[in-house]
Amino acid sequence: MNIIEKQCKVCPVGCNLKITNDNNEYFVEGNRCNRGEEYGIKEIIEPSRILTSRVLLKNGPMSRLPVKTTDIIAERLVEQCMEIIKIAEVSAPVEKGDIIIKNILNTGVDVVAARKVNSL
Repeated sequence: MNIIEKQCKVCPVGCNLKITNDNNEYFVEGNRCNRGEEYGIKEIIEPSRILTSRVLLKNGPMSRLPVKTTDIIAERLVEQCMEIIKIAEVSAPVEKGDIIIKNILNTGVDVVAARKVNSL
């Protein structure tokens, strides 16, 4: 039997979860809602994250544009995704939500602009 403790990040409450793995059967304690139970089990089976970063910005008032993924990325792919994001470039103007990298690593997840930037 394996017991792991994690703080839930599904909502602002931040329940302290205690996740037990007993022969690939998962039990979650400490959650105040069903979403916390789902989060705890998924965090053990395949952890994932929304990525935020910055890409190079040309022709804009700043040198980097904040970006984020449109959905979660498996934790095992985070490093590879960040390498791609790190070398990406975009030219202003950019609207918030514009796709900067489509379908990163064939995950079905896009990297989009997190803010609007006008050109110089």
